[in-house]
Amino acid sequence: MKSSFHLLLALTSLFVSIAQEPIQRDSITELDEVILLDSLQSATDNGIITTKIIGTKVFQNYSPVDMVSAINQISGVYILSGALNTNRITIRGVGARTLFGTDKLRLYYNDIPITNGSGFSTIESFDLENLSSVEVIKGPKATNYGANLGGAILLNSKQPTNESTYFRNNFTVGSYSLVKNNLQFSLKENKVALNFHYGFLETDGYRENNRFKREGLLLDMNYQITPKTNIGLLFNHVDYNAQIPSSLGETDFRENPTKAAFTWKSAKGYEDNKYSLAGLTLNHAFSVKISNTTSIFYSYLDHYEPRPFGILEEYTNGYGFRTKFAGQWAANNSKIDYNFGAELYKDEYQWSEFENLYQDNNGQGSLQGDQFADNKEFRRQFNAFGNLLIPFGKAFSTQIGLNVNKTYYDFRDEFNQGADNKSAERNFDAIVLPSLNLNYNFSATKSIYANISRGFSNPTVEETLTPDGVINPDIAQETGVNYEIGSKLLLLDRKLIMNLALYRMDIKNLLVAQRVGEDQYIGKNAGKTQHQGLELDAEYKIDISSKLRVTPFISYTYNDHSFVTFVDGDDDYSGNPLTGVPKHRLNSGLQAQLNNRFYWYSTHQYVGEIPLTDANELYSEAFNVVNSKVGYKNQLGKKLSMDIAFGINNIFDRNYAQSVLINTTGFGGAEPRYYYPGNDRNYYGSLRLGYSL
Repeated sequence: MKSSFHLLLALTSLFVSIAQEPIQRDSITELDEVILLDSLQSATDNGIITTKIIGTKVFQNYSPVDMVSAINQISGVYILSGALNTNRITIRGVGARTLFGTDKLRLYYNDIPITNGSGFSTIESFDLENLSSVEVIKGPKATNYGANLGGAILLNSKQPTNESTYFRNNFTVGSYSLVKNNLQFSLKENKVALNFHYGFLETDGYRENNRFKREGLLLDMNYQITPKTNIGLLFNHVDYNAQIPSSLGETDFRENPTKAAFTWKSAKGYEDNKYSLAGLTLNHAFSVKISNTTSIFYSYLDHYEPRPFGILEEYTNGYGFRTKFAGQWAANNSKIDYNFGAELYKDEYQWSEFENLYQDNNGQGSLQGDQFADNKEFRRQFNAFGNLLIPFGKAFSTQIGLNVNKTYYDFRDEFNQGADNKSAERNFDAIVLPSLNLNYNFSATKSIYANISRGFSNPTVEETLTPDGVINPDIAQETGVNYEIGSKLLLLDRKLIMNLALYRMDIKNLLVAQRVGEDQYIGKNAGKTQHQGLELDAEYKIDISSKLRVTPFISYTYNDHSFVTFVDGDDDYSGNPLTGVPKHRLNSGLQAQLNNRFYWYSTHQYVGEIPLTDANELYSEAFNVVNSKVGYKNQLGKKLSMDIAFGINNIFDRNYAQSVLINTTGFGGAEPRYYYPGNDRNYYGSLRLGYSL
């Protein structure tokens, strides 16, 4: 812990020693300028709940294909990325024990929930190049967004600027036969605002059996019905096919990281996804004191995945509504802000499994055989929420929040009939999740906050089933309490921005995935964990001259996460560091702009060693990865603008694990496959053209 505070002091001393001058901005810079770090006042009306917001200023540090790295620039948040279609988001260590995919948090797109009924979220279903910002609420203090232990991530699409019409196209080529194109058309005129994106991405990937192809479109339209009422339509569709190289054992990871896992290469395993999301939102101001936002939505996923151990065919139909009232009333010469609402999400998840006869297919890959499973599950999650923001004078305020969750699963075995049928229901008790936030402003530039909140996580489909495929009536929801204090500082004429947070989260009924076969896992509640740590985000704007601005930034995460009690059979892992979480993580970088035309962005990521087994007998190696990007942008007349860039990722060609699995087991004498190799040194170039009508 001491090292992190020393780092903070050294950073502050370095930044304070540099002088500044104002810098001029042109129209292109103004169009792209989005906040880099957060404010305590959320962009989504969360009151004084602390959030982190990143936007274009962070996105442009990275390749348009590598937007998840931008989210890794937020302290406390770590995305382990095995491939473009294989991402696992962890927040403060929550979700690190999930083997595949993201759970234990809620994901929203324009305030519409996109987390499915069992709690899984797929950020890869969205082209992050279409976003204006990503907002992260860490921990269960997000009472408006489900109070999950991990928190919530809010994706916000780009909106057209005032009274403007323009086209913008960004074309990118690069290593591994990369081709990506993103076309945007935006219109805002009178009562209509429209934003349309079409995107295409194709790459062979770094490894064998690693080809990825995606097409997608996004339509975001708003119409002002009256001065008090507007209606919005959101439609997002993505169709992608992704080959799966899977993870590697230690020998292959070190000696030949481009290899695919043998069985996945033999089966030519892949996944094919068609995902659609449609939402209709109505905003109405009843008066200056109260307004309402209500959305109805529908989502559809068609997923087909030939795996070596069986072919999976899935269909998910999800639908629901979300409504929130917000307003204020006067009391004792002060104004009390409030909001309350409810969210209902229901989906029908149907999955079938078939034999994969790839070994009998003359090297042609997967071949569908006989069906051996046919299941359906109806899932329902209901959240009711409310918040009161009460000021006590000009400097001090408190926010009281409450979320109530009710979860229901109805599992139906449609393959086995009669006595072998395993259909069952699981109706979890309602869970009450309070939150208390305190905020004190020493001045307009210095503030401190504190939070105590309770959160939960639902078990996934796999975790609710026994090895026999029957719902486990004893599996319980994870619950935890979060304690947090932090501060935001704007120093040196608001040019140095710093955010610091200290937290502790105690989680009980820990959900553990126990492996019982090559790809078979069951869940059980196996103990308690303690998550505590320190998070620092800082940036400093240095104006070398009126034409040259340099902005160094840093985010540091210190994780001290451990099992409090964890007994698995005859093994007692109590006191061990939490599996799958690095103790130290550092993101730093530099943005430099000259004449608002030439720019250079450089980023560095350090990830400490990660325990790969609950016994802590094996760790991944720590690594450093450095990326750099240079470019030139200019206005080529009144209507045409241009931005050309060239970038290098992994400059020093580091062999590193971009994602890891935990507690894996080798079968048939093979090594356990823990590692997903990151890409070697690779290059890209982008050309963006914009035309205003």
